[in-house]
Formats: sequence, C-alpha cells, structure tokens
Amino acid sequence: MTRASLNKQPHEVASMFDDVAERYDLTNDVLSLGQDRRWRKEVARAVDARPAQKILDLAAGTATSSLPFAQAGAYVVPCDFSLGMLQVGKKKHTWLPFTAGDATRLPFRDDTFDAVTISFGLRNVQDFDAALREMHRVTRPGGRVVICEFSHPTWAPFRTVYTEYLMRALPPVARAVSSSPDAYVYLAESIRAWPDQPALAERLRAAGWSRVAWRNLTGGVVALHRGFKES
Repeated sequence: MTRASLNKQPHEVASMFDDVAERYDLTNDVLSLGQDRRWRKEVARAVDARPAQKILDLAAGTATSSLPFAQAGAYVVPCDFSLGMLQVGKKKHTWLPFTAGDATRLPFRDDTFDAVTISFGLRNVQDFDAALREMHRVTRPGGRVVICEFSHPTWAPFRTVYTEYLMRALPPVARAVSSSPDAYVYLAESIRAWPDQPALAERLRAAGWSRVAWRNLTGGVVALHRGFKES
C-alpha cells in the first residue's frame, strides 16, 4: 500500500485505515502515551449525551468513541468510510448500528441528530468544509457539533518538542506496534499541516455553525471545538 498523500484521496485514506484496523486502538494508546483515553472522556463530557437523544459519531472506526454515548442511554450511530474499521468494531460491539458513510455525503436526512461528533477524523476528510456543512445539515435545530482534533500547542517551546516527537519519534514507535507504520507517518504529517484553533473555528462559522468556541487539551496538542445549529 502506498501511504496516503496529503491530497487525501478518499479511497487511499480508507485503504490505509483498513490496514491498521486490527491494532488501531492499541497503537493510539501507545503513541499518545495513554492521553487518548483522557481526550475521549472530555469529548463525552462536551457532547453531553442524554437518554433517547440521537448521536452521530463520525470517523467512529471501531466505535471506541461511541461507547460512552450508548452507556449514557443515547441512540448512537457509529459511521466511518473504512469498511475494515467497521468490521473490526462490529465483532466487538455487535449491538451498535455501524454505518458506512462518507463525511462529505452523509446518508442521513436533514435535522436528524441531536449531536454530531468526530474525533481525530476531520483531518482525514478530503473536503472538510463540505463535511462541516453536512454535519450542520443532519443536525436538528438547537443541536450541537463537537470536534476533537489534533491542533497546535500554544506554548512555543513545547510546540517545538511536540513537532520533533511527531516527525522523529512517532515513526519508529509506530513501526514497533502498528501493522502499517506508513499510515502513522501520514498521520504525523497531516497533524503538522492542519489549521490552528482560530482557523478551524472560522471554518465552522463559515459552514453555518453559531456560538463556536474551543478548549485546548494537553497544552493544545488536541483542541475541542463546539458549535450549535440555530433553532
């Protein structure tokens, strides 16, 4: 497999995630030094799923990110365009309604979900502005979006150390624990090329979201963005 380029051709990115599906959760845990668990807890708090609410979890992969919403009593739909990820997730969580779907052309009706969330997946969408508009379309008036994505550390000395880790330390670690280390080289490169926190907030506003705000986690390594669809 050729590593997916930063042009993010959908079939290449989907194939890349198919290849890493079996060990994806373990690899993320190792590469983030266990921080991914904390980040997912913060996402669950921000989404604030309630019983009987409908939650769309995009780029859900194996549905690790979907479980807190189901445990809160919400009806959660894990959606991903990697069939390999969905197949691995379905083996683990047979009761969840896994759905194959492209974030830029979601297979759902307008105004369907109380909340839409995507964790560490928006960066891999070819046209993420189109995805932000699609998320807005399928969210009911008054509903919310929560995006958890790698971002830019706010303290310059830490930002330098973090960039060095991404480009030098991450690839050899990935080679040791991942079934497809090239995928993680791509992921490191895509993190470095991603817009910073204010720039992503502006793209959310341009897609129609209001009351947009963000909160940094781990010094800005990750940022939680949230917005609302006007009633």
